[in-house]
Amino acid sequence: MKRRTFITLLGGAAVAWPLAARAQQGERTRQVGVLIGVADDAQGQARLAAFHKGMRELGWTEGRNIQFETRFTGGDGGRARAYSAELVAMKPDAIVANTAPVISALQQQTRTIPIVFVQVLDPVSSGFVESLARPGGNITGFSSYDFGLGAKWLELLKDVAPGVTTVGVLRDPSIPGGSGALGAMQAVASSLKVELVALDVREAVSIERGLAAFVGVPGRGLIVVANPGAIVHADLIVALAARYRLPAVYPYRFFTANGGLISYGSDNLVEWRQAASYVDRILKGEKPADLPVQAPTKYELVINLKTAKTLDLTVPDGLLARATEVIE
Repeated sequence: MKRRTFITLLGGAAVAWPLAARAQQGERTRQVGVLIGVADDAQGQARLAAFHKGMRELGWTEGRNIQFETRFTGGDGGRARAYSAELVAMKPDAIVANTAPVISALQQQTRTIPIVFVQVLDPVSSGFVESLARPGGNITGFSSYDFGLGAKWLELLKDVAPGVTTVGVLRDPSIPGGSGALGAMQAVASSLKVELVALDVREAVSIERGLAAFVGVPGRGLIVVANPGAIVHADLIVALAARYRLPAVYPYRFFTANGGLISYGSDNLVEWRQAASYVDRILKGEKPADLPVQAPTKYELVINLKTAKTLDLTVPDGLLARATEVIE
């Protein structure tokens, strides 16, 4: 009996081992394109690392069952178009990307390859999805914020710098989200007794010229709307705000961490980790058309007290109490 049992077990193992080996060897490696609309710098790498971490947590390991093809545009439209064509030609299983110009470039190249976006302000007005609840095509993802955040930025600026009477709004007019945020500010500007001045942000020269022409009169402040140009030139904008002693509100924490006064917005690294969940679901068979666009559920308020002191501003205790983080 023992001998027969041993032979049976040995035979079963002999059959099972080749089957397991074949299954392991036959596991298809999936390919995912990643097109990041900023430079290959600390911020760009942080976004990429957050996405990779999210994928690993879901069981996707590079070199075992997934391969990533990553490109950085540095905010350059020509690179966005070239890299979009390059990635689409590889016929990946999905593409994850950020910023409206990059998604637009990808959309011109494919209407079939699934695309998951992050950091897009208004995907409906941009024509990327039919609606937030039912995207309807090959694109879905995670939007950065709603237009109402523009009014919140203006209120924060008046809270920390009540003497501000004229506010420059640094935005990219070619992106629908920039105009939407400006519209939200205009709706509350009169009640806050401020005048708004639209300032274009595309390249470094236009930012420098725009701010140089804007300053020179007391009571000036600045609001930076999230857009690729502002992110690429974040260090320049923060430095110019310091040079001209402009109290400024920014859309993301890294502006404040690098010397900006106040930031209020979503954690974009969280959005990149969330993007991994949609890529995972798509790789397992779900369609982008059926995955609703998700908006942030949490915003972080970060205040740089050192910068406030440099500008001779006293941050109200109530504002400090509401802060997610205070940098001293």
